[in-house]
Amino acid sequence: MNNENVLAVQNLTKKFGNFTAVNAITFEVKRGEIFGFLGANGAGKTTAMKMLNGLSKPTSGSGTVAGLDVIRQSEKIKERIGYMSQKFSLYEDLTVKENIRFYGGVYGLSRKRIKEKIEQILAELQLIEVASKLVKSLPLGWKQRLAFAISMVHDPIIVFMDEPTGGVDPAVRRQFWEAIYEAAKRGSTIFVTTHYMDEAEYCDRVSIMVDGKIEALDTPDNLKKQFNATSMDEVFLKLVRKIN
Repeated sequence: MNNENVLAVQNLTKKFGNFTAVNAITFEVKRGEIFGFLGANGAGKTTAMKMLNGLSKPTSGSGTVAGLDVIRQSEKIKERIGYMSQKFSLYEDLTVKENIRFYGGVYGLSRKRIKEKIEQILAELQLIEVASKLVKSLPLGWKQRLAFAISMVHDPIIVFMDEPTGGVDPAVRRQFWEAIYEAAKRGSTIFVTTHYMDEAEYCDRVSIMVDGKIEALDTPDNLKKQFNATSMDEVFLKLVRKIN
């Protein structure tokens, strides 16, 4: 991994018996980049992400995430990355402040640092007035932004986001992407999976997986030119039809 790459994998492969879920994928993610990892259900996105997160050992291939080897240092990778799932991973019966404090402790922050992070997140998200309210009482959009902030409470090198806007209305999705842009401006690297093709337009670069392989990888504008398409949705459809 060079200084510009936060993530780099070569021929990363995962097999389950005779079935190849991820087939020799090679790509890199640059520091400060918003990288879209796209594909239909069953394309291999989740399996690939588990290898990158240190949750699953590759069958073959090599790579580094946050400067650590995906095969030999998978446990340490978890300490250097952030993760946000579609379910937000918040504790509904804890208050806003208690959720921040809990995850700060999970990531090993000192009491002083946790206190600073609580103040910072509450101020940035304008949640000071609801800091002592249970998370389950918050509107969905606030929960989403809080979960994103908590995923970065330990200042990770890269944040993985797995379908973070699933089931959220378009207006809230747009607001959430504004938060992603702000994080990227501050130097955070974002790796996001989504099945909303319009969200691919918001990414710096996009990869598209089909049947375990990365079949396209470039900026949204370049992909639209390459496939003579007017939208990323059209790019995806043309790619799948060409292969199938």
